[in-house]
Amino acid sequence: MNNRTHTTGTKGIFVAMAIMLGMMAATTGAQDRLSKYPGYAQYQKMSGEIRNAVKMGSVSVTWKDGGKTFDYQWDGKTYHYDVAARKATEEAAAATPQNAPQGGRGGARGGGGFGGGGRGGSVSFARAGQQMSGGGIARQQTTSATSPDGKYNAFSRSGNLWLSDPNGGNEIAVTTDGNEKARLRYGVATIIYGEELGMVGGVFWSQDSKKLAYYGFDEGKVPDYYVQRNQTAQYDTLEVDAYPKAGVRSPVVNLYIYDLDTKKSVQVDVRDGKPFEDSVIGYYVYRIYWSPDGKELLFHRMNRKQNTLEFAAANPDTGKCRVIVHEEWLPSWVDWVPTVYFLKDGNRFILTSERSGFKNYYLYDLSGKLLVALTNHPFEVANIVRVDEDAGLLYYMARDGDNHMKVQLHRVGLDGKGDQRLTDPAYTHSVDLSPDGKYFIDVAQTHDIPPATRLLDAQGKVVAELAKSDMARFDQLGFKRVELFKFKAADGRTDLHGMLNFPSNFDPNKKYPLLVSVYGGPLTNAARETFSTPNPITEYGFLVVTFDARSAAQRGKRFMDAFYGHLGIVEIDDQAAGVKELLKRPYVDKDRVGVFGTSYGGTVSATLIMRYPDLFQAACDSSGPTDYRNYNNIYGERYEGLVEENKLGYDAATIMNYVSNLKGRLMIYYGTADNNVHPSSSLQLIQALQKAGKNFEVQVGPDQGHSGINQARMMEFFIENLVLK
Repeated sequence: MNNRTHTTGTKGIFVAMAIMLGMMAATTGAQDRLSKYPGYAQYQKMSGEIRNAVKMGSVSVTWKDGGKTFDYQWDGKTYHYDVAARKATEEAAAATPQNAPQGGRGGARGGGGFGGGGRGGSVSFARAGQQMSGGGIARQQTTSATSPDGKYNAFSRSGNLWLSDPNGGNEIAVTTDGNEKARLRYGVATIIYGEELGMVGGVFWSQDSKKLAYYGFDEGKVPDYYVQRNQTAQYDTLEVDAYPKAGVRSPVVNLYIYDLDTKKSVQVDVRDGKPFEDSVIGYYVYRIYWSPDGKELLFHRMNRKQNTLEFAAANPDTGKCRVIVHEEWLPSWVDWVPTVYFLKDGNRFILTSERSGFKNYYLYDLSGKLLVALTNHPFEVANIVRVDEDAGLLYYMARDGDNHMKVQLHRVGLDGKGDQRLTDPAYTHSVDLSPDGKYFIDVAQTHDIPPATRLLDAQGKVVAELAKSDMARFDQLGFKRVELFKFKAADGRTDLHGMLNFPSNFDPNKKYPLLVSVYGGPLTNAARETFSTPNPITEYGFLVVTFDARSAAQRGKRFMDAFYGHLGIVEIDDQAAGVKELLKRPYVDKDRVGVFGTSYGGTVSATLIMRYPDLFQAACDSSGPTDYRNYNNIYGERYEGLVEENKLGYDAATIMNYVSNLKGRLMIYYGTADNNVHPSSSLQLIQALQKAGKNFEVQVGPDQGHSGINQARMMEFFIENLVLK
């Protein structure tokens, strides 16, 4: 299910709605009946207009002269701005991207995989002044990495780790007991470690190229899953993956450190002498990199339930480990990818922690001493913008605008004092600080106010407006702004948000079919305060809505605890609660409600039409897990707990247990080569529906991986079942 960056940090996780729609768009083509259906002509006329209907006022700048000037592009022209003179001068055109600030600037999250390193590789060692965050998703594992000095290449072959010169000569075997048949492998991470923990490789060079840390995985007891590939060719092929699913133990993981001078390896005692057992911290070992001074190997380790995490350090000569920071969140799961930002001395670091119930910043040193709590907010911090050590200041983004979706720039001393919000809480912000810290570029917007770019001083006072969005064509074409609204969760107490999209020819005196576009998985958000244009499929004559659930991120750790162990219940009930709220509006037709989604969204879609058969009349499930015991164990057990401790929870989330309830129309799509959510998930649901004597439709993606149904075919399905019936 993971197709996302850990938004709010992850899965890990999982894909957001934009990616889900991208999956469908990739295979979009006209269907044979759709062109004759109501709404098709309007869609063809208007959908292409939406993208360019607003001239966006978000620009990025290139700071120059230490922050005294900057260049930017706007409306096809290039400008040079003199901060002291408060004057912009048009210059010759330059190829500067016209996007809002991204990357390490405020309003965006950093990320990156771990493993490999060396020259041009992924993260292998930390640098002073470097942020170690995210982890992302890495289904493709790297099997080699060049040393930082360029003299050696470390690579995994036939289960063993080898060294050679850069041209492949003078091979040296670092390990000799690796065995592909026995599935004892060195120097490479596993598929699930890449998918869920961001590990792109299994070797980690030290800065001086004298030591090489590497993984060892014993997958001998992990069952295989077989994925058929190239089924449309004359002869197919087989992908075989050691794939631990929920309820199955993970491969035994170990770490080793090879000394290039002594040509000997030391095993790291990642479990402090304890066996590989569920409760032991060191069941999972990941996020491995050398300390800034190169004297220790740093890594994260967790227990199987993933409710306890340790940031640890290993002595490269003895393999002995010590704990730097211990974190736990026993009611559910711990943040498994906290940000670690090293200061220039290479000893102190800023750490994110949810120990208070909200993500905050703490300053530690590598001895494990807590120096100061930098923030102590009853809301979430988002990302570090800059650490100005000379001025003793931390600039960061936090979720304390008018709502949690409006991200604000803050400044606080490295002593934890003098915290100040510098931006307007009525908007969400992306910022770009000047090199001297005296000014910053601010792109401000909301869900229905398009972005404007301004220059602000260090106190947050507006100095100049650089660019403003133009909505004239949007309004001329009759497009409607997306509505952000509140509703009560299924518990009757918690406020949640939804976003309602209208067609351009919307008439409040008519009744419209409603489509719910859903993902709904852990740590994902459907509502946002960045400006949104309407979903193009509204032009077929539909209202399209997205809802947050109590599975959403950004609102603190306790907010999501109700979701833990109750997948398929809490988020489903909240989606249904959102629909019930909209049905109070006179223009929403209660007899024409559909839902669609891909991956986790497919699961939610199929579950909704079966658990709420009187509320939904049609659903399209693309590539959805139908039983979390069919998905990988790191993901499933993180959010649903261990199978043996929560069998009732896993059963309650299993869609096959609800097939007898199906009354409406259901479309199921899956790709035959899906090695993420395996085809068996959809096939189990299909089999159960057949046994129950239910009528439904299936679309298959031959040789397709984790993907979504052709969008045109999906709309054909919804028009036939919600408009023409």
